[in-house]
Amino acid sequence: MGFFLYSKNGQLVLAVLVFLAILALLLLIARAADNVKGRKQTFVMVAVFGGPALLLLLLGQVYPALRTMWMSLMDKRTENFVGLDNYGYLFQDGLTAFGNTMLWVVMVPLGSTLIGLVYAVLIDKSRFEKVAKSMLFLPMAISFVGAGIIWKFVYEYRGTAQEQIGLLNAVITWLGFEPVRFLQDSPLNTIFLIAVMVWIQAGFAMVVLSAAIKAVPSDIIEAAKLDGANAWQLFSRVTVPSIRPSLIVVLTTICIATLKVFDITLTMTGAEFNTQVLANEMYDWSFTFGDNGIGSAMAVVIFVLVIPLVIYNVRQMNKNKAVRG
Repeated sequence: MGFFLYSKNGQLVLAVLVFLAILALLLLIARAADNVKGRKQTFVMVAVFGGPALLLLLLGQVYPALRTMWMSLMDKRTENFVGLDNYGYLFQDGLTAFGNTMLWVVMVPLGSTLIGLVYAVLIDKSRFEKVAKSMLFLPMAISFVGAGIIWKFVYEYRGTAQEQIGLLNAVITWLGFEPVRFLQDSPLNTIFLIAVMVWIQAGFAMVVLSAAIKAVPSDIIEAAKLDGANAWQLFSRVTVPSIRPSLIVVLTTICIATLKVFDITLTMTGAEFNTQVLANEMYDWSFTFGDNGIGSAMAVVIFVLVIPLVIYNVRQMNKNKAVRG
């Protein structure tokens, strides 16, 4: 019997039995709640159906967040209270990571949104609109690790005496120039990494903004044309103001994703050559150096930076719903 439970088939049978037991328990609880009458029924229903979700939220997000905040005030082994000493690291040795993160947060949303907006306007109502949209949106289907590996081969550098296998350096040497150390030379290597994130996120910006452009009332555009507005005036004074809520949502959403960037820098440079960001610092201090205090402090800093963006994003989305309603 014990051998069967430890076998693959035994574990599968056990998992099915546990699932069926949980399902039966939930059905029994729901049936019991349905039999409750009067004012208590609403409370019981909320407790039955909302209770498990609330419990999982507390265990999976609220408790880890509170524990991380507490650990950020402790020493590396989470034994002694050190106050805000761990956060002092950010303003000493962590300035490079913090500065790189802020550069990412500024350039990635602006670059992605600008490319997505211009692309959406140019292909709007064109003959090959669907194909053109698919081409720009394709990178969204690639993971950050996959994109990092692809672009690492594009940026690959070898010594001048060696054959260049990187696409860009192969073209550069073919034209008669010296190969470029795209990923090794700071600070331009951070810009080249940012370009990868822009390549991924531009498709998201394009899809959202294209939908917003199509929702602009045609009578406004016709009225502007009758008033003699040219293409640039239609774009800057009619289209952009009309899709402003969508622009804000796109910018804030990409900002949130950028603040958590980790995979691209780790895959392409190993977070070396002054390309590290806050997420890399958090990982290194927590798992490479074994310092739970500083690692938790880095996590809290990222969390604090994300909160205002999330709140602002939610408020803008609610405003959009109110306008449409």
